[in-house]
Amino acid sequence: MDGATEIGLVDTRQVSEQKGGSYTISASRILLPKKVLFTIGVGVHEDCLVSFELALRDAGIEKYNLVTVSSIFPPGCEIVGKEEGLRELMPGQIVYCVMARMTSNEEGKKIFASVGAAIPEDPALNGYLTEYHGYYDGKEIGKHAEDMAAYMLETNFGVKAAKKLNATVTADVEKYTTVVAAAVFVM
Repeated sequence: MDGATEIGLVDTRQVSEQKGGSYTISASRILLPKKVLFTIGVGVHEDCLVSFELALRDAGIEKYNLVTVSSIFPPGCEIVGKEEGLRELMPGQIVYCVMARMTSNEEGKKIFASVGAAIPEDPALNGYLTEYHGYYDGKEIGKHAEDMAAYMLETNFGVKAAKKLNATVTADVEKYTTVVAAAVFVM
């Protein structure tokens, strides 16, 4: 294939022929994220959809085809900074993320979106991510998102979180306002 890499799935294995050799990788490893970045954004506009687009732009993730997934923090996944993680992605790429999103046009209200993480000491175990969004009532949102993730980790594996963190954003509603918080996976 003239300089291109040919990839084919055989049973549950990926085989790739490259210059001077071949290698085999388990197909289940292809979709296991190696890195994750956390980001937040706010968008305000007269139109609901445009406010969401502006929130994605503010978060720096508008260039990707985002696919939301459930709340598992992959075993061995490295947390990286936003800029470092985004450098590894290409515009138009299908990108998996755990996203909390809230949109409102109830002026005078305050809204929030938060993604919390709980990561076990043992890197062979998965951790948990939680999405939390709603109307802000003054409570500690980020801590609540972390605590929910830690609860899931403890009740599933019987272990405490070695590390907890969150990405949280709040905004006063004007026109249509959208807030997003996301854990974005880098394959």
